[in-house]
Amino acid sequence: MMPDASDFTELAERYIAAWNEPDPAARRKAVTEIWSASARSCTSGAEYNGHAAIETRVAEAHDKWVGQGGYLFRSRRAAEGHHGGVRIHWEMVPAAGGAAASAGVQFLILDDEDQVRYDYQFIDK
Repeated sequence: MMPDASDFTELAERYIAAWNEPDPAARRKAVTEIWSASARSCTSGAEYNGHAAIETRVAEAHDKWVGQGGYLFRSRRAAEGHHGGVRIHWEMVPAAGGAAASAGVQFLILDDEDQVRYDYQFIDK
C-alpha cells in the first residue's frame, strides 16, 4: 500500500521534532523509530551510518543550533512523497521569532518498513 499525504506529514513532523528534542533519551528513541538500523545520512561534507552515528549527528546539531544557538527547526511547507521517496522542506528560525537563518530540503528514501534508509540534506540558505 502506498503511503498518503498524511503519512508524509506525520513523518516530517517526527523527523523535525527529533532535531528540536532536548531530552537525549527521547532523541535516541526518535532516531531508532525514524531511521533504519542501517540508515545512511549525508550532508554535502559528511556521511553518517547507523543509529549511533545519526544519533550523534542529531545531538550535535541540537546542541549547536537549538541549545546554544537559540534556534528551532520547522517545516516550510507540506512534505511530499511517492514510491518510497519523501521530500521535507525545513527552515531554522530564531526561537524568539524572526527570519530564517537557514533553510533546506531533506530527501529521504524509505525502506519496506517505512523507516528512513537514506537521508540526503540539501541546504538552500
